[in-house]
Amino acid sequence: MKRKLIAAIGVAGMLVSVAACGGDDGDKKAGGADGFKGETLTLWTMDGSTPDTWQKDVKAAFEKKTGAKLKVEIQTWNGIQQKLTTALSEENPPDVFEIGNTQTPAYAKTGGLAELGDLKESIGADWTESMNKSSVVDGKQYAAPWFVLNRVVIYNKKIWADAGIKKTPKTRDEFLKDLKQIGAKTDAEPIYLPGQNWYHFVGLTIGEGAQLVKKDGDKYVSNLDDPKVAKAMQTYQEFQKLSKAPKNKDEATPQQAEVFAKGKTGAFIGMSWEAPTAIKANPKIEQDIGYFTIPGPTADKPEGVFLGGSNLAVAATSKKQELAKEFLKIALSDKFEGQFAKEGGQIPNKKALESNLKGNPAAEAAAPAAVGGGTTPLIPEWGAVENPPNPIKNYMTAVLNGKSPADAAKQVEGELNKRLSQKQ
Repeated sequence: MKRKLIAAIGVAGMLVSVAACGGDDGDKKAGGADGFKGETLTLWTMDGSTPDTWQKDVKAAFEKKTGAKLKVEIQTWNGIQQKLTTALSEENPPDVFEIGNTQTPAYAKTGGLAELGDLKESIGADWTESMNKSSVVDGKQYAAPWFVLNRVVIYNKKIWADAGIKKTPKTRDEFLKDLKQIGAKTDAEPIYLPGQNWYHFVGLTIGEGAQLVKKDGDKYVSNLDDPKVAKAMQTYQEFQKLSKAPKNKDEATPQQAEVFAKGKTGAFIGMSWEAPTAIKANPKIEQDIGYFTIPGPTADKPEGVFLGGSNLAVAATSKKQELAKEFLKIALSDKFEGQFAKEGGQIPNKKALESNLKGNPAAEAAAPAAVGGGTTPLIPEWGAVENPPNPIKNYMTAVLNGKSPADAAKQVEGELNKRLSQKQ
């Protein structure tokens, strides 16, 4: 499934306040079979999110239990922020909708999302904490975690075998050692790691327990001068030294999967959908592709990863609050969340449901890191930071070109602070 930076889409577009449009809660009916007969619930999901069978089965279960109809409307990520902002300010918004995890706080802050604390109590006691974090704003539950995806190591098994490597690494040091062995014993590039694969860098900062921003009075400012951020960047630099990739480009320029497809690269850090991209470019490489979890400092602690994913939310102005919650109880039940993971390969919202990923090697490689993963700062002000030219990317390139992390942080902090001060 080709979900490139799903949930990493920023909230740079202006979010108008939707709280003023208010509206009452509508008729709150008792649940149970046929308790909502004659009503129609509107669900917005994003293109590529819902497997066909899952959607069909959830719809049937919902309609059987409630007596209501489910209307599913598929949306595209391009332009969704403005479309959703407008819809939430109107009288008849979508009742339930998929929302990127990093977008959720901004919509909660503007009053667009209904509180779901009672839903958390009834079905979310064992939601994975790292996934649920983006749904909680100011201590209140405003969405439900649905799924995440994260990066793994995609490697060429033939090249690793040619280098005499018999098993995949379990620690960061072993990973570096193996890559150096590939460089010494084969003519392949050990790893393709462009200088601005910044979501991998974000993952490294998460692993170090670092924050990219900090609070200064009533505003957020750059925290790139934190020694923990510098340590994450130095780890990135250690691996990037083994790559011929440009220091001033990201993983899409050129597409790293297409570089890997040429069969001259030992590994790259990527999303699961990038392997099919490589296979499309060179079908012969399919038999040589393998996956493993990005190794961390110790064998029992995978590398930190950025969790890109989606939550499900209820519009604050929906007149069908109780019906919407009935839908969420069904869609997020162990039965259907497990089916969703099995069919789509996304990491489910409960650790206990990860057994549904068995047989999907990319998903199996991604899952162990999810519990320790995280996101970019969950603040509305963050959206503007990701607009090009991204100052975090410029920081990375500056370090890779020889500046100290401290000097590189100082070089971009003015622009970063300017963006963090922009009104949303």
